[in-house]
Amino acid sequence: MNLFVRASNSKHVKCAVAAMVACSMLVSLPGCHLPQLRGAEEGRVMPDTFNGVISADNSAEIGINEFFNDPVLSNLICEALLGNQELKILAEDIQIASNEVQSRRGAIFPFVGIGAGAGVEKPSLFTPLGAVEENLDFRPGQGFPTPLPNFLVAANLSWQVDIWKQLRNARDAATLRYLGTAEGRNYVVTRLVAEVAENYYTLMALDERLKNLDRTIALQERSLEIAKASKEGARGTELPVQRFQAEVRKNQSEKLIIQQEMIEVENRINFLAGRYPQPVGRMSVDFFELNLHALSLGLPCELLLNRPDIRQAEYELSAAGLDVLVARAEFYPKLNIRAGVGFEAFNPKYLDVSPDSLMYNVAGDLIAPLINRSAIKAEYKSANARQLQAVYKYQQVVLNAFTEVVNRISGVENYSNSITIKKQQLDSLETSVDVASKLFNATRIEYIDVLYAQRDLMEARMELIETKRKQLGAIVNTYQALGGGLVQSQYVDAAFVANNAATTPREPPLPPEPSPAIIPPEPVPAIIPPAPGVNGN
Repeated sequence: MNLFVRASNSKHVKCAVAAMVACSMLVSLPGCHLPQLRGAEEGRVMPDTFNGVISADNSAEIGINEFFNDPVLSNLICEALLGNQELKILAEDIQIASNEVQSRRGAIFPFVGIGAGAGVEKPSLFTPLGAVEENLDFRPGQGFPTPLPNFLVAANLSWQVDIWKQLRNARDAATLRYLGTAEGRNYVVTRLVAEVAENYYTLMALDERLKNLDRTIALQERSLEIAKASKEGARGTELPVQRFQAEVRKNQSEKLIIQQEMIEVENRINFLAGRYPQPVGRMSVDFFELNLHALSLGLPCELLLNRPDIRQAEYELSAAGLDVLVARAEFYPKLNIRAGVGFEAFNPKYLDVSPDSLMYNVAGDLIAPLINRSAIKAEYKSANARQLQAVYKYQQVVLNAFTEVVNRISGVENYSNSITIKKQQLDSLETSVDVASKLFNATRIEYIDVLYAQRDLMEARMELIETKRKQLGAIVNTYQALGGGLVQSQYVDAAFVANNAATTPREPPLPPEPSPAIIPPEPVPAIIPPAPGVNGN
């Protein structure tokens, strides 16, 4: 309905105000009966420790240069952060989310437009409008021309008054999703750092495997020469010669396969760095003496602050709560105000004649759904369902983060213990190969014993190299699981956050206790859940 208020006399004003109050009461009735919201199930309480392990320090706070202590690897990581195409794609996602915030912010304020128009009209004399215009004069003795032109220059305003904070909530939800998108990119940064490091150590392991094969081939070639000498001295047969020759050829073939693996791993690093295939440098260091920065797990609750994927899920959860508020506002009346002011005349020369050519209008619409609200109810329930999805997604991300830390720190410990034992095994096998070679040279044992001893030694070295690679990979992945590897320059633009400081927190809220509940234990109808990590009784 259009409510035109004219201040011609106080009686009309009182009637208009009374009509507006009555209409407001009428249109507000549909918002009195809202569908019942569903609450989320209670989440499990995060443990106080990582299976009994905690520390005052946290490796997530250590930078990549200090943690890896390898200039070559640090340069590779920096190059990957600059050239990786996936990060560039995600950066555009952040820009899109930023544009959505600007769009939502603009919807809060009035829309003002300016324009001009021209037209001509000739009504029939046999119509009420034509008959009236035929007998009208715009000035004494000066009638309107036929046909009647019309020229207009005007400014128009339209504004949806944000009574129920629907537009502001939509803006805040978009801002939270912008921050969540930025945190999603930050999580990919940590995964990229871990993946580059893991492939780098795989390359070093492949280098060590090549060295092992070279040592094994050299050892087998010496045994081959002994077998040939024994044959020539009539102390042996052709069989040992052929067996040792076959073993040498097998390991030479294995070297080519490892070289192919090295090419593929190098090109995987090149792909992550956004560059075409080229050799990848490695720092010259004893692979088995390679040790990264000591790991410190900190407290489990620190994952809520250090893991970008948890912060992203937190922002998504808060945004989903605001979406429910936006959907609920559809049940309530909307106040739209329209206004216009300008100059209108049938001849352009009269457009600057003021106030005679001045025209203006003001109108307000107060509209609320009354009958057939099925679509609004469905959207409201869907927003509630999406909010519950966000709650469970948050629980899932937190659970996954905690599990990753426990699995990977366990892997670091077990691989480290396995390396200690395998080194002892390797010492025994090296001694056995030396003894077997001497006995074979003295014709006191068969060639097969030497062959098996050499093979066992090579396999043990290969297993030790692989276990060391897995240990380094477990350390890198534990560092990432704790939230480490995030380069500070990859955070969201500080200026944008500052502009939205009134509606968006700069940082996720700190948890008050080391072992908080993840969500409210009671399925309350509150639209926005409390800050993650806080009991909401």
